[in-house]
Amino acid sequence: MREARGSGRAGLARPRPERGTPPAGVPVPRARRAQLHPGAWWLWALALGTAATRTTNPLLLALLITVSGYVVAVRRPHTPWARSYGAFVKLAAAVLLLRLAFAVFLGSPIPGTHTLFTLPEVPLPDWAQGIRLGGRVTAEGLTFALYDALRLAALLICVGAANALASPSRLLKSLPGALYELGVAVVVALTFAPNLIADVRRLRAARRLRGRPDKGVRGLVQVGLPVLEGALERSVSLAAAMDARGYGRTAEVPPAVRRTTAALTLGGLLGVCAGTYGLLTAEGGSYGLPVLLVGLASALAGLRLGGRRTLRTRYRPDPWDARAWLVSASGAAVAALLILAGSLDPGALRPGVVPLEPPTLPLWPAAAVLLGLLPAFVTPAPEAVPDPRKEPTT
Repeated sequence: MREARGSGRAGLARPRPERGTPPAGVPVPRARRAQLHPGAWWLWALALGTAATRTTNPLLLALLITVSGYVVAVRRPHTPWARSYGAFVKLAAAVLLLRLAFAVFLGSPIPGTHTLFTLPEVPLPDWAQGIRLGGRVTAEGLTFALYDALRLAALLICVGAANALASPSRLLKSLPGALYELGVAVVVALTFAPNLIADVRRLRAARRLRGRPDKGVRGLVQVGLPVLEGALERSVSLAAAMDARGYGRTAEVPPAVRRTTAALTLGGLLGVCAGTYGLLTAEGGSYGLPVLLVGLASALAGLRLGGRRTLRTRYRPDPWDARAWLVSASGAAVAALLILAGSLDPGALRPGVVPLEPPTLPLWPAAAVLLGLLPAFVTPAPEAVPDPRKEPTT
């Protein structure tokens, strides 16, 4: 006897598939299986950035930049948002040059004996004591500025690596339920911004074809009003569509749960701020990491409780698999080992500039930084872009 399909007892007895998973017998696309959770890339990059803040050794910082750049080079997908890595590298280079320019023209707090050159000094009034314009430029002051700027540049490049590797839309989809409204607002802003630019270009082109001015105050007013009118119409249409789909409806939770959620979230954010400040300063290295971990745990618990008010589901959620754990653990290992090395041998991670001496590469901290290369080997390679000149084969 054949099994009933769609009706009858046999059809009613079938287990219903879980929301977000494909039905039985339907294979999961290969591209979806190959994708890594975007949160893992961000945890890996932020851990490398944390490691960069613990040292001013230019050799270790250059190694961190090389590690993050190599992972981006071999695992960056062929998408428009993945091209942002070059912008972050340029921003890091600009920060480096700007910091050196400040050290040359505004002086440095580091005293030095090796004078490179002397600029004409501008006399300042008495109330501007401690500030000088021009004067003597020493090798020690420039070296200190270079080390400090290179640390900030490494942090910016690590953040750029996360932006180039993690899909922003998938990251917003992975936000917890308590941040659902924030994610929707960011998605709407990212969606409407290109539309506004396209409207401005279209209206300016139309005015030029009609022989009307499109520049100046008059052109700005006559172009801006239709753009704002179109944006308002799209906003009203979007609001109606979101209301029809149930956006904004919340579930009833007890008052005790709401108060506990607010206390955990606020306390967790304060703990994260205090722990981050402790990690970034040399005096707070002993309490920074424990306070940061307690704050993160409290904030995550608050977000988990806050998600009970939001009634939402995810269609095909990104799985957090073993590869995501490996990628996150590799970055966390780099940060933890650099923090440990800073407490055991601070001189190796922070070379001195007075007296001026060449930096040396510490062996086991350098080996710890190389652990950040693990994502280049455990994650799948991005799909190649098909050549449009080749004809498809059947």
